[in-house]
Order: sequence, then C-alpha cells, then structure tokens
Amino acid sequence: MIKQDAFHIAPLEPRDAKSLSKLMITNAERFKRYFPKTLSSNLTLEATERYIESKIIEFEIKSGFTFAIKENETQTIMGLVILKKVNWETKQAEIAYCIGKEYERKGWVTKAVKIVSNYAFDELNLKTLQIIAHKTNSGSIKVAENNGFVWQKTLIDGFTPTFELSLDMELYEYTNEK
Repeated sequence: MIKQDAFHIAPLEPRDAKSLSKLMITNAERFKRYFPKTLSSNLTLEATERYIESKIIEFEIKSGFTFAIKENETQTIMGLVILKKVNWETKQAEIAYCIGKEYERKGWVTKAVKIVSNYAFDELNLKTLQIIAHKTNSGSIKVAENNGFVWQKTLIDGFTPTFELSLDMELYEYTNEK
C-alpha cells in the first residue's frame, strides 16, 4: 500500500467487492466503451467477488497486477490502475486506468500511474510500459504525458469497443533507463 494526499493504492482484496461493484455500476456509462470487460465482470456483487478472486490469482502468478485507488478516510474505491499484458521476456507491460466521474480532474490518476510505474520498474524489473488511448480521450493522454510517456505511433484498428467498429488508438511508451 502506498499513500498519497487523499488516497492510497493497494492490490484488490475480497473486502473491496462492494465498493468496486458500486464504482462500476454507478459509472457504467463512463466505463462501457474502453473498459467493457472490467465493467461486465463487475455488474453484480457476486461477479465482482469472482473478479477480485481472479485478480488476486493474477497477482500471485505475476500475470497481471490490479490496484485499487482508494480514499484514505472511507476506503472507497475511486478507480483502478491495471498493469496488464505483462511480457516477462521483453520486460514490457501495458497500464490501463479508470476513475469514477466524481473523482476526476484531481490529479489522482496521474499520481497513481506514477506509483504503479515505479512499482513495475523497481519491483518487477520491467523496462517498458505502454499506455494506449483514443485521441479523443484527452484526460488519458494527459495522464500519459504527465508521467513521461511519449507518443510512439497510431495503432490502426487498435481496439474494438463492444458493438462498435474498431478504433485507431494512440500508443505511448515510457522506457526505464535505470
């Protein structure tokens, strides 16, 4: 667990199910386009319990690392930062993130991504992190740029939202020089 001003980040725990499910359901419209799998895995309390169990296993076997962004006082989950698509051979992974509407524009995701990036470099010895965002998602692009990620290229048909045509996505990377 790493604390910041008003929040801390920590791996998901079974006791987080109610808070995570509430975050997903109350922000369903916000998350449905770019987080369809995470959203669909958290639409009931029982589904969220299973989702958290799977994320704990991923953490244990080092195939993925899902962190909750939690308010310090209430322990309410405000968002997620996910280190995914971990490739141990190339020492590369992707970072994805989301935050509830009521918590946006406070700089918390930027700080949380910085913490997870440092974890990826210092604890997991990864070398390159990627963030993939749509060009219209200015908040996500700002998070990437504020953390030193540099635009690399446009990924043609890089992501297909549920019930939509595929979208071109922008690839940002940060390479640890240590």
